[in-house]
Amino acid sequence: MTLDIQLFYLLNSIAGQSRFLDGIIVFLASYLAYLLPVMLLAFVFFSQYSKREKWEIFFVAAISSIIARAGITELIRSFYHRPRPFVDLPVHQLLMDSAWSFPSGHATFFFALSTAVYLYNKKWGVGFFIATILMMMSRVVAGVHYPSDILGGAVIGIGVAYVTFFLVRRVVSPRALESTISTY
Repeated sequence: MTLDIQLFYLLNSIAGQSRFLDGIIVFLASYLAYLLPVMLLAFVFFSQYSKREKWEIFFVAAISSIIARAGITELIRSFYHRPRPFVDLPVHQLLMDSAWSFPSGHATFFFALSTAVYLYNKKWGVGFFIATILMMMSRVVAGVHYPSDILGGAVIGIGVAYVTFFLVRRVVSPRALESTISTY
């Protein structure tokens, strides 16, 4: 048995032990995904950054998350078809998902988002990373991902966010960004 499957079974063994704990796992795995974008908007809106910086933060977070999830993840999934753990293994299944398992779309999206926030504000970024890690671990516990799906998604999300951040900082001139902002 591979290390990936052993780690999957170790985490998945938490599921099915308690209805209360299962409820927390389902919340973290499914519904936390709706709170983090709201937290991003709150961070941007209530922060002390200039208008231009707020738009840049939002732009980098949104673009990197979308490229990671809708671009790279879907490209990989069109060539590599890894079934979900509950398809191949006896698991404690708390959630359903019909897409391919690798890489995790949630991991690519939320690690990109967390990285973008971290690159602008370390304190908020750490909070986003903690929430993202809890969400991803819960998705393994819930039986919808292998740990390597999460790791692959994390690498993609973090990489795309760094590239997006540095491209925006180096390629997109501040004047071009400011003229775009002033039209809104």
